[in-house]
Amino acid sequence: MEPRPDLLDAQSPKGIEVFQLTSEDCPSSHVYMEAQVFTPDSRRFVLHRSAHAHGSSQHDPDHRYLICDPTTGELSPITDETGATAPSVSPDGKTLYYFVNETQVNGGRLTLKRVGMDGSDRRTIMVIDSPLPDTTFRPSCIYPLSTISSDGKRLALSAFLGDGQTKDAPFGLMVFDLEKATVRLILRGQTWCNVHPQYCRSTEPAPSRDILVQENHGNQCNERGGIIRLVGPEGCDIHVIRDDGSDFRNMPWGRDGNEHPQGHQCWRGRSTRAITSTGTRKPPENQLIESPPAPFAGHIGIKTPGGLRNNLTRTFPKPRFCHFGTDIAGRRIVSDAWHEKGWHIYLADLPAREGEPLERWWYLLDPRSSRTKGAHPHPFLSPDGAMAFFNSDESGLLQAYMIRGLDTLR
Repeated sequence: MEPRPDLLDAQSPKGIEVFQLTSEDCPSSHVYMEAQVFTPDSRRFVLHRSAHAHGSSQHDPDHRYLICDPTTGELSPITDETGATAPSVSPDGKTLYYFVNETQVNGGRLTLKRVGMDGSDRRTIMVIDSPLPDTTFRPSCIYPLSTISSDGKRLALSAFLGDGQTKDAPFGLMVFDLEKATVRLILRGQTWCNVHPQYCRSTEPAPSRDILVQENHGNQCNERGGIIRLVGPEGCDIHVIRDDGSDFRNMPWGRDGNEHPQGHQCWRGRSTRAITSTGTRKPPENQLIESPPAPFAGHIGIKTPGGLRNNLTRTFPKPRFCHFGTDIAGRRIVSDAWHEKGWHIYLADLPAREGEPLERWWYLLDPRSSRTKGAHPHPFLSPDGAMAFFNSDESGLLQAYMIRGLDTLR
């Protein structure tokens, strides 16, 4: 772990520190900012080497997930399998779940594994090497993000379901029962190519079964699941579905010809409200909008009857926010924002009262990262909100970084 005070500038608040966590001669990255990769005590988390800001290659023998101690910067390999992907840390912080992707279109196998966060007791939970139950579909083109329920009993993962012969074949969302070692397909269709599944982190029985999902209307893919067009001109919309496939709902965002969700969204801590970053034509801004789910009324986004919306960034001049994450209490948010040459990273307090805007903004730093997709900063917070993490290729190679001391900002 290398101190990087040179990444702070005159506008950075006093009391924070910046560290470069990785420095190998191959690109390293944090896992995507919405992933559940931290232990609840904020003392350990997962990142990866030989990776990029959006994942890794299925066939890269050098790719490894690593356990990081943010106090010392110590990095310890936790996987060695080629094809390891989609990690999730159990809510109690004791176990890492991940998949080994040896699939090919309409064939191969997908293995779900678990291992102690100290590297002990590695086990195979189940292997999928035949069609999913009650279907003819074989999963492939495995999504690099999984999500685990707050009780640690279920894990969700999306994949391509095509047979290699059919254009615009379906994608789908699988839910794994970790106790029974079973799997169920709860969503399927051509529009589910970029699901970003996220379990609600509430510990209450009903909302803990909810999964936030993204639907890319107008996307196109080839026969082997390769994306030709990620989304159509009307944009994606965001929904919530219960993990048994029932109670499909709307998030009141986008789809009106003016506003579109960027495709970055997450739950606000353990609450039942979610936040998205948007793009609007008039005014030309990138806002952060907070909403609870609303009953499904068609794919009409912002026009959903009864949809509640709170523009968290309405007091920020000309907002250009993109990727973000909150602490587990839902009290703070970190986000990157576009500027003419790159990115800035900001911290803010989330309002205690519903309907209020973000409070007490802090500019943290310029990560000096390029605008290329493979080097997006993707900032996120530790569960306790005391640390923020981001990617940057400022050194000429993508690496993972950390900001400490956010708990001193009051």
